[in-house]
Formats: sequence, C-alpha cells, structure tokens
Amino acid sequence: MSSSRRTAVLLAGLLLALPGPGGAQQNTTRELSQSQRRLQEIRQERQDLATQLRNLRSQVRNLSGEEQILRRQVDASAGVLEEVEFQLARTEEQIAVTTRELLGTQDRLSERRALLYRRLRDIYKRGPLQSAQVLLAAESFSDLLNRYKYLHLVARHDRTLLEEVRELEKQLVLRDRQLKRSLDEVQVLKSERLSEHQQLEALREERARTLGLLERQATTTQGRISTLERDERQLTSLIATLERRRREAERREAERREAERREAARREAERRAAAARSGAPPPKAAPPARAPAPSSSESRLSTRDLGSLGWPVDGRILYRFGRTTTPNGTVLRWNGIGIGAARGTAVKAVEAGTVALAEPFEGYGPSVVLSHGGGYYSLYLYLDEVRVTEGAEVTRGQVIGTVGGQDTPEGTHIEFQIRAPGGQAVDPLAWLQRR
Repeated sequence: MSSSRRTAVLLAGLLLALPGPGGAQQNTTRELSQSQRRLQEIRQERQDLATQLRNLRSQVRNLSGEEQILRRQVDASAGVLEEVEFQLARTEEQIAVTTRELLGTQDRLSERRALLYRRLRDIYKRGPLQSAQVLLAAESFSDLLNRYKYLHLVARHDRTLLEEVRELEKQLVLRDRQLKRSLDEVQVLKSERLSEHQQLEALREERARTLGLLERQATTTQGRISTLERDERQLTSLIATLERRRREAERREAERREAERREAARREAERRAAAARSGAPPPKAAPPARAPAPSSSESRLSTRDLGSLGWPVDGRILYRFGRTTTPNGTVLRWNGIGIGAARGTAVKAVEAGTVALAEPFEGYGPSVVLSHGGGYYSLYLYLDEVRVTEGAEVTRGQVIGTVGGQDTPEGTHIEFQIRAPGGQAVDPLAWLQRR
C-alpha cells in the first residue's frame, strides 16, 4: 500500500475516532429528564397538600388533620430534596465527563492544527506550481496517472485535515457551552437544595409544634372529659337527692291528708251520734272541704309539652345533646345543650315550677334547678347571677338568672338540661319550640 493511501486510511480512522454523544452521556440525560418529571410531580403534590392545609385551617382547627398533612408534606419535601440531590450528582458527573471530553478535544485540535500548519508551510515553500511540475516530470503515461492519483490523495488528505480541524473547533465550542450550562445548572440545583433543606426543616419544626399542640390538646381534652364526667356524677346525685326529697314530701303530704280525712270522718260520726242520742233531727251534712292545693306529684311538665316550651335564652347552639366527636376524634357526651349569649343576658324559666336549687354548684358555677313535679326537672347551669331563692314558686317566662360561663372552654353560655322521671337526661331540643 502506498504512503498516500496509508495516510488516507489513517485520517478516516481518526475521523471515526472523534468523540460523539456516548451511551453513558445519553443515559445520564435520560435519567435527568426522568428525575425532572418526578420532581415536578412531587412538587405538585406538595402544593396540593399546602392548599389542603390552608383550607383545613380556615375551618375549625383540626390538629390531627394538620399533623397528617404536615407529615405528608415532610415526606414530599424529602422526596423533592432527594430528586434535587440526584440531579445535582448526575449533573456533576456530567460536568466531569464534559470536562474530560473538552480537554481531549482541545488536545486533538492542537495536534490537528499543528499538522495543518506544517502542511500549509510545506505547500507555501513548494509554491503554487508544484503540482504542475510533478505532473510534467512524468516519464510515461502510467507514471502520469500514478502522479495524478498521488496528488489527488494528498489534496483529499489536506481537505480532510481542514474539515477535521473545523469539526474539532465546532465540538470545542459546543462542549464549552455545555460545560457552562451544566455549571449554571449546578448553581441553580445547589440553591434549590439549600431552599429545600430550609423548607424541610421548617416543615419538621411545624410538625413538631403541631404534635406538641396535639398532645397538649389531648391532655386538656382528657381533663375536660374527666371534669365533665365528675360534674355529671355530682349533678346526677343532686337530682337523685332532690327526687328522694320530693317523694318523701309527697309521702308526708299524702299521710297528712289521709290523717285529716280520717279526723274529719271521726268528727262527723261523733256529731251524728250525739244528735241521735238527744233525739234531735239529724244534722245537715257538713259543707264540702276546701279544694286541696295541688300536690307536688302533679306534674306541670309532661310529654304533651314536647316542642312547645320557650327558649331559656335567645342565642346560638354551641353543642348539642348526646355524643359528640371533636375534630381530633375525642368523644364527649353532653346531657344538655349549650346556648351561647352575651354575659348578663336574662335567663327565663321554660315552665312554672318550684326552685329546688339556687346556688353555686361545683363544676357548673351558679345554677338553678326547677322542679316541675312528677319527677321532671329543668336545669340552668353556668349562670352569672341567680335571681331566685330556693323553695320559691316561679312562673313560665320568669327571669331566674343571667348568662355566665365566661371561664369555660366554650365561652359565655348556659347549659340547659331537662331531666325526666328517674333522673334520666333527655334532649332539650325536642321540648323547645323550633326556631
């Protein structure tokens, strides 16, 4: 093989050896693209969670729900940070590969430029007629053809060398741009990493605060439940005591009336006997006895009054009768309804009755209990002032006190209860007029 052919083959091999987008580089680009998609999805999820948290806080504060969303936000931010770290590592690897390729391209460009400069110097020294002189010096036609082929290969080699230098210069510019772009991306990713670290720490601190509030609220709620249960036991004991006294009073009243009836019958019999002994005409019948006073066993409140009683105070309902689940999942049981109103608002009796209690009661503050007979009671708790006295008779709509409860978790309000015979608490809303 001639030297010119060997030179052409060598140049072709060098062109094939030029660096192009390698498999590793393509894999890195694909991984970065996938990571960017995952990063967008995680950030969208985190934004949706932040929106849910704002909506939740605009309603009744639900610490348990907040904690769950904050935990998911922490997980999402950790995922964002993980993707940013992954992209940063891959970009730094890409920078390292691009730097090596840039240095290699610079070395090859230097070599090719040196070779090109030597060729240009040789061509300059030989002059512009050197090719013609080579052809004219041929001794035969076959020698002329060989010289022409040689000159053609040399020219093609020179063009290939020039194109290779131009291609290497172009690749050098492209790799330099790619390196600068990757360095800029690294700065952006480092800034994002710092921001995500700060956001993650802020979320973790907020979650820790929420967990602390949740624990304190759970402790407070448990204490409130214990207090309500204790107060309810005392109130139930009070109603039982009042009911025993009522029944004892009814028993004594019945015994007194029976004794009066027997005494009146004995006197009537003696008068008739005396008249018979004296021969006098039988006496006229004694005038009817005065109508007895209403017995305490006669109830002024019954199931006929369902849905017809007036409200003890005009206000909004803070809590309803029965089991209630708080936003944090705690179950409370109320034996009455809470009616919120301004402090000092007048509280009225829903029905006529006898004042069975008119004094501060442990756990409920100033309270009034009205006995309506037949085992029915109405209770007015968390008052600020009591305006009746024990044993007094009150009429329907009479003012018996004012709204208090300012020291309770629910704020200024009264708790209104109705107790049926046996001391059982019943839903007051079923007895009050619809509003």
